[in-house]
Amino acid sequence: MLTQRSRYALRAMIFLGGAPVGGPPIPMTRIAAEANVPRKFLELILADLRESGLLHSHRGKMGGYRLSRPSHLISLGEIIRIIEGPLALVPCVSRTAYRPCLDCKSEADCAIRYAMMRVRDETARILDGTSLADANAEDLAAA
Repeated sequence: MLTQRSRYALRAMIFLGGAPVGGPPIPMTRIAAEANVPRKFLELILADLRESGLLHSHRGKMGGYRLSRPSHLISLGEIIRIIEGPLALVPCVSRTAYRPCLDCKSEADCAIRYAMMRVRDETARILDGTSLADANAEDLAAA
């Protein structure tokens, strides 16, 4: 299950992904209001996304945030990994943070591990295949 922090990050990024290309930076107060994210959490989330290279921030009276890449080049999976870490539900199937399960007798024969590999692969396929632009298009189609 996604944490509230990831849901906030996704809402903020989807909002920024819907902003006009080449438009002015969007102030944090507007992002918080439009994405329905408490400002105190948003500051920390935007800092993480900026440090990871997904956002540019601009200081000053006309400052704010904008995407560092076009919205069709930023996937939901990338955002979730920045905020949460690996997508794997168990550490023995993680591609980036592998650890053996302490209570497992044999990874090679573990039915849970094989099921979780399929879950990881399908989850990654869907999230990595869905961009901010796709999410905005789906929002518009559903509205």
